[in-house]
Amino acid sequence: MHRAVLEKLAALITAAFGLVAALAWNDTIKAIFKHYFGTSETIPAMLVYAVVVTIIAVFATIHIGKAAELAQIKEDEEKKK
Repeated sequence: MHRAVLEKLAALITAAFGLVAALAWNDTIKAIFKHYFGTSETIPAMLVYAVVVTIIAVFATIHIGKAAELAQIKEDEEKKK
């Protein structure tokens, strides 16, 4: 049970740092959009922002998933040896 608690705690801490990083990037991307589109409160600017961030998130998730899969395959191959 001790290991399960540590694993969950590690996952929660990692998620918390991910949230902090996401919020920092959110502010940065909003500032960039505000620079190019004017006020970030306009609906077109918000829509473009949401679409761009969604596309980036999808591509990042796909690439991270592939990297994790490759790492798992390598680990499994090393265990077989």
